[in-house]
Amino acid sequence: MAAIAVVLIVGAFAVVPASDDDGHGHDGHGHDRADAHDHDGHAYAVTHDGLLNGNAPSGRPRRRRRFWMLAGSAASLAVVAAAVATLLVVPPSTLTSSTVEQRSLNSSSATLGNTSAQAASTTDDTSAYTVKNWSLLMRQGVGLDYFGGRAASITGFVTPDADDPDAVFFVARFVVTCCAVDAQPVGVAVYQPGWQSSYPVDSWVSVDGTFGADPSVLSAASIVLQPDRIAAIAQPSDPYVY
Repeated sequence: MAAIAVVLIVGAFAVVPASDDDGHGHDGHGHDRADAHDHDGHAYAVTHDGLLNGNAPSGRPRRRRRFWMLAGSAASLAVVAAAVATLLVVPPSTLTSSTVEQRSLNSSSATLGNTSAQAASTTDDTSAYTVKNWSLLMRQGVGLDYFGGRAASITGFVTPDADDPDAVFFVARFVVTCCAVDAQPVGVAVYQPGWQSSYPVDSWVSVDGTFGADPSVLSAASIVLQPDRIAAIAQPSDPYVY
C-alpha cells in the first residue's frame, strides 16, 4: 500500500508543469524600454507594460501556455489526492508467516514492554492473557515451576516451528507499538504432531490446553502448550496485539 502511494506521489511531481519561461524576464515582460520589431514589413512595438502597438501578433499562444500550466497543476493535485486516499482508505495486508521468518519470532526486546517476570508470575488470574503475555513470560525465563500444568486459551495464526515443523507449530501474533511497519512477531509453541493436515500455515486457530515440557527432541522450545482443543477461526478484524 505504501509503495503504491509513493508511486502516485512521484507521479504528481512528474506532471507538475514547467514555469512559463519565454525569455522575457519576470512575468514575461522584462523590457525597460519599448522594443521595435519588423516582421515582413509590419512594424510594431512592445512597450514597457507589455502592450503591443501596431500590427502585433495576438496573445493566443501565451493564453494557451497558461491553460496547459493550469491543467498540469490540477493533474498534479489530483495525483496527490489519490495518494492520500490510498493511504487512508486501502486497508493494509495482514502480516504473515513470511514476515515471521524475516523478523524472528520472540526475539525483539521491543515487545517486552514494562511487565516484570516476577510480577507476572505471581498473578493468579491469567484468563485474559494473550499470546503476547505468555511469550513474554517465557522470554523472561519463567520456567516449568510456573508453567507446568497451567491452563491457557490463546488465538493467533499458525506458523511452523523452524526446528521441528512436523510436530510443533506456533500460535503467533504481531505486536504493534507504533504501526504495522515496526510490528514484531511473538508466539506460543503448540505440540501437535501432524498438525499440517488440519491447520494450514497462516490460518487462524483458537487453542485450549495446558503447558508442559516439550516432548520434541528437535524443537528449540522448552515449554509447549499441549492442546485439549484446537479450532479453526476467522481472522479477527484487528489481528494485532498492543
